[in-house]
Amino acid sequence: MSRTGTATDYDDGPVGTFLDEMELYGRSTSTIEDYRTTLRQLRAFLAARDTPIEDATRGDCLKWIQSLREDGYAPGSIRTKAVHVNRFYGYMVQTGEFDENPMVVVMEEMSERGDASPTRRRIAVAEMREFVGSIRNPLHRAIVVVLAKTGIRVGELCNLDLRDVHLSNPAIEQYYGVQPRAAVSDRENTLFVPSDVDVGDTVNGEQRTEGNKRHRDTRIPVDDEVERALVEWLAIRPDVESPAEPLFVNVSENYGQRLTSEMVRAYVTDLARANGWYATGAGVEENVTPHYFRHFFTTELRQRTDDGYLVKYLRGDVGDVMDRYTHNWRELVAEPYSESVYQLTTRRNGNP
Repeated sequence: MSRTGTATDYDDGPVGTFLDEMELYGRSTSTIEDYRTTLRQLRAFLAARDTPIEDATRGDCLKWIQSLREDGYAPGSIRTKAVHVNRFYGYMVQTGEFDENPMVVVMEEMSERGDASPTRRRIAVAEMREFVGSIRNPLHRAIVVVLAKTGIRVGELCNLDLRDVHLSNPAIEQYYGVQPRAAVSDRENTLFVPSDVDVGDTVNGEQRTEGNKRHRDTRIPVDDEVERALVEWLAIRPDVESPAEPLFVNVSENYGQRLTSEMVRAYVTDLARANGWYATGAGVEENVTPHYFRHFFTTELRQRTDDGYLVKYLRGDVGDVMDRYTHNWRELVAEPYSESVYQLTTRRNGNP
């Protein structure tokens, strides 16, 4: 390829292969175009330095990200582009085309900076426990408990189906006769969050309006209080028309339809405002939103486990270096999580 090639040239070789396979996997046209734009930018940046995309180093990737900052890209846009590049390199490594992913450490560093903002509101576990205890609506309580104790994104929460949850309490089967999917059928008390759901995809017979942003499929442990919150919600969950049997559905307007991110944000905003944790006009670092619980989860569990990679696995941040956590899930994920996770509700014996 010419170092001063056209945009079409930038789609050949590994990039073209990656984009073609994304299409074969059924990714939406808009998603593929977003990846195409990002990878063209990266390839042009590298070409100007006479570096093929397969030979890029961590330093090259860091310089590219710095160039995006200098060009005025917003932090969120830079993060999205970094995710695109990380997934490209991760896929090339998994298929054996490339030897290593230069974005792994870059993504870790970006994640660390994102979770350590000095201006973000700091809420102690005791305060969060009091907040959860004040929530009377079973749907709202289940949403907050799941967000705060799993670290999943709001869109991922909305995409959960009944089959994605395997509880030791037979509530799901008892109420709905739905069997857990194969990925969790042999693991009681587990949530499954797939990585391959994009906006517009049809999954379990339902077209999705939310996407999952994980680098790989993730099994997340469910402890006793998450299970209890889910069982209490399932006891009142209305019947639905969707063949996908969504886990969380609306109980007011759009009765029985899958929740959307906007609905969850409205619930959380009302709860946080009533607790003095949300003010109109305040910055995103001050207000408690659904995304805040992801930061809360990251900070608290990292301190308790001293295992940054475990937290990254649960968050779905890292793809190609997590094989040992997947293969040794019970020992490296379920047991450390159970031993270390904080409690946000009152136990049945009355102790917090």
